[in-house]
Amino acid sequence: MKNITLSADEGLIAAARQRAAAERTTLNAEFRRWLEDYAGRVQQADAAMATIRLLRGEVATGGRRFTRDEMNER
Repeated sequence: MKNITLSADEGLIAAARQRAAAERTTLNAEFRRWLEDYAGRVQQADAAMATIRLLRGEVATGGRRFTRDEMNER
């Protein structure tokens, strides 16, 4: 695992450490989790777009456009 150095306001760091302690974790663990989520967003978006492209080839509406209410019906 590689170490990095970040800069932030001392008060902000102290508040973040307090919150992490209250949640029974560490600031380091929370940052790692955030970094994984942040990096994974592009991959999630790419996967979603691949699914949309796949469905476009499988689902036919005959050119009909649906209203917002129709698309949100369950």
